[in-house]
Amino acid sequence: MQTTINIRRVLVCVALAALSLTATSATPIDGLLERIDKGASRKFKIELHRGADDYFRLSQRGNRVCVEGNTWVNIATGINWYLKYYAGIHLSWNQMQAHLPARLPRVERPERHDTQLRLRYDFNYCTYSYSMAFWDWPRWQREIDWMALHGINMPLAIVGTEVAWRNVLLRLGYSCEEIGRFIAGPAFLAWWHMNNLEGWGGPLPETWYTKQEALQRNILRRMRELDMHPVFPGYAGMLPHDAPAKLGVDAVAGGTWNGYQRPATLSASDKRFDEIADMYYRELTRLYGQADYYSMDPFHESGNNARVDYAGTGRRLLAAMKRANPKATWVIQGWTENPRPQMIDALPAGDLLILDLFSECRPMWGIPSIWQRKQGYGKHEWLFCMLENFGANVGLHGRMDQLLHNFYLTKDNPLAAHLRGIGFTMEGSENNPIMFELMSELPWRPDPIDRDTWVRGYVRARYGRDNDDVQTAWALLARSIYNCPAGNNQQGPHESIFDARPGLDVFQVKSWSKMKNYYDPHATLVAARLMVGAADRFAGNNNFEYDLVDIVRQALDDQARIQYQRVIADYKTFSREAFRRDSRRFLSMILLQDRLLGTRSEFRLGRWTEAARALGTTPDEKRLYEWNARVQITTWGNRRCADRGGLHDYAHKEWQGLLRDFYYMRWKTYFQAMEQQLVAGSEAHYAVLGGSTGSANTSAELSSARTAPSLTIDWYALEEPWTLATNTYSAQPEGEPIEVARDVISFLSSD
Repeated sequence: MQTTINIRRVLVCVALAALSLTATSATPIDGLLERIDKGASRKFKIELHRGADDYFRLSQRGNRVCVEGNTWVNIATGINWYLKYYAGIHLSWNQMQAHLPARLPRVERPERHDTQLRLRYDFNYCTYSYSMAFWDWPRWQREIDWMALHGINMPLAIVGTEVAWRNVLLRLGYSCEEIGRFIAGPAFLAWWHMNNLEGWGGPLPETWYTKQEALQRNILRRMRELDMHPVFPGYAGMLPHDAPAKLGVDAVAGGTWNGYQRPATLSASDKRFDEIADMYYRELTRLYGQADYYSMDPFHESGNNARVDYAGTGRRLLAAMKRANPKATWVIQGWTENPRPQMIDALPAGDLLILDLFSECRPMWGIPSIWQRKQGYGKHEWLFCMLENFGANVGLHGRMDQLLHNFYLTKDNPLAAHLRGIGFTMEGSENNPIMFELMSELPWRPDPIDRDTWVRGYVRARYGRDNDDVQTAWALLARSIYNCPAGNNQQGPHESIFDARPGLDVFQVKSWSKMKNYYDPHATLVAARLMVGAADRFAGNNNFEYDLVDIVRQALDDQARIQYQRVIADYKTFSREAFRRDSRRFLSMILLQDRLLGTRSEFRLGRWTEAARALGTTPDEKRLYEWNARVQITTWGNRRCADRGGLHDYAHKEWQGLLRDFYYMRWKTYFQAMEQQLVAGSEAHYAVLGGSTGSANTSAELSSARTAPSLTIDWYALEEPWTLATNTYSAQPEGEPIEVARDVISFLSSD
C-alpha cells in the first residue's frame, strides 16, 4: 500500500514538474499561434536571439518550421510571412484564425529579412473612437495579434487615460459633476484627447472608468509581453475651459472647434504648470506603469497665437515628460501646421519623434507636396506614415504607386537621414487590408516592390490559390481605384452617394473630403463581374467572400452615382415619368446594397451597436453608449456642430441597417419632395397654357412654370430621431454572399 502511495507521489511530482517546465518554456508566440489554430504552436520551433539588429529568419528543423528573430514581434512578423508565402494563409481583420495543414509546407532554403526601420507605429487618436470605442478584451486580443503579425512594436495606447484625468481633476478640486461635463463620451474621447472638445457624449458613468482601467491593464500586459513599446498620452497642458477662474491659473482659451467648446491650455510659464503636469504623470504611472514614449500634440488644429511662447512651451513639456521617465521620447504628429518649427527647433535631437502622418499623399518631411517643409524636420527623428482612411468610411481606396514612390524617395535622401521607421495612422481600421499588407512589408523588402508582381503574390496568399479571373480583377483594381494619383488630396475613399445628404448637386459626402474623380467607374464593375464569375470556385473561402462583397458593394456605389445624375437630369428637364422610374431605381439600389452588406457581419450596423450596448451594465448605460454609437456615424454632433460646424456624416458608414433605415429615409423624403414640385410645376404650366385653373399668361408665370422653387428640408430634424431610437440591429449575417452578389450584378446588367 505504501509503495503504491509513493509511486503516486512520484507520478504527481513528475506531472507537476512537466507542467512547470511547459509554463516556463511557453512563449508569447505560442499563445498567438494557439489563438490562430489550436495545436499550431507544436508545428513551429521558435527561437529568440536578442540583439540590436531587427530581423526574422525562416528555416526547417526536422518536421517543424523554425522562425527566429531578435524580438517577439519580429518573430511574429516572420510567422505571418511564412503563412502568406508558404502556406497560402492570409490573416487579416476579417479572418484572424485559420486551419493549418497537419504538415506545414517545408522551408527548403533558409530565408532571412532585416530592416533598419526599427520603429513601427500604429493608430491615430481617431482610430480609438471611430473603430475601437466599444472593443472588449477578446477584440483587443485579436488586434494585438494582428499588430504583432504585421510588425508593429510601437502602438498608441490611450484606453483608460480618462481614469488618470478624473483622479487628477478630483485632486484639483473639481466635482464629479464638473468632470462629467469635461470628459467626453466613449465615441468622442479621441477629440477630447486632442483638445478639440469638452464633454460631448458624456457624462461617463463610474462603471466605465472601472472597466476601462481593467481593460487597459490587459492590453498593456499583452503588448509588453510581445516586446511592444506602448505610447501613452503625455501632458500638453489641457485643462477644462473654466480652469483660469476655478484654479486661478494662466491658461490660453481654446475657443471653439466646429461649434464645440474647446478646453483651455495651461500656460507652460504658469507657476502651477509643473505641479499639475507631475500630478498627471504620477497618476498615469501609478495606474499603468512608465512608458518609453509619450504622445503630445499641443496646438493641434489651432491657429497661431501671439501669446504663446512655442519654444518655451516645448521645453517645459519635454522637461515634465523627462521627470516621469528620463529615457522617454516625445511623439508628436506632423499634421497641418504642427509641429511648430519654432517649438521643435528649440528641442534637442533624440528626444522627439515626429509622425509624418499622411506620407503617402501629403508628406511634410521634405519631398514636394502641398504640405512640404523644404528642410524637413531638421535634426529630429521621424516616421513615414500611411493615413489611408478618414472617418472610418467604407470604400475601396489606396495610393499604391504614390505610396511606393514616396517611400523609395526616402532612400539616400539627405532630408530622410533621420527616418527611423513607418506608421499606420488611419482614422479607421478594418478596411482595405491590401494597403496595410503592402505598407507592413515595405521595411522588410530590400529591393523596391513592383506593384503588379506584389499584387499577384498578395492575391495568391489571400485566397490560398490562384485564379486568372480573380487576378485580372485585382490587377484592374490596382490600376484604378487603388491607384489614387499624386495631386489628388482627397481624404480617404471615394464616398458613396447613398451616404450623402440629398441635394441637386451632390458629389462629396463630408465637408472636407476634397474628392475628385480619378478612376473610371466601369473598372469596378468589370472587377465585380470577374469576382462573381469566379465565385463558385471560392465558395466558403472567408477572405474571398469578404472581398467579393466589398468589391461588388463598390461597383454598386459607383453605378449609383451615374443613376443619381439621371434622376437629377430628369428633374431638371421636367421628365416626370423618367424621374419616377429613375428615382425608384436609385432607391432600389440602396435596398439592394443593404441586402448585400447584410451577408457579412463586418458590414452590419448591429456589430457596432451591439458592442456599444454590451459595455453597459444598466439600461441607462446601454442607452448612453448606443446613442454615442448612432450619433457618431450620422449627425456627429448637435444641430450647431452638425450643420454650421459641418460635422454631419463625417463618419458615414456603408453598413446594412444604416442604409435601410437612415440613408434610404433621407433619399426617399427628398425624391418625394422633388416629385411634388414636378406635379406642382406641371399644374402651373397647365394654368399658364390656359387650363381651367389658369390666369393670364404673364412672363412671371411663365418663369415660375419653367423653374421649380428650391427644395428646403431640415435634415437635422429628420436625422435626430434615428439617433435617439433604440430598435435592435443584429450583427449576425443573413443570406449567402455569392448569391446576393450575383443578384447585384444581374440588377446592374439590366440597366
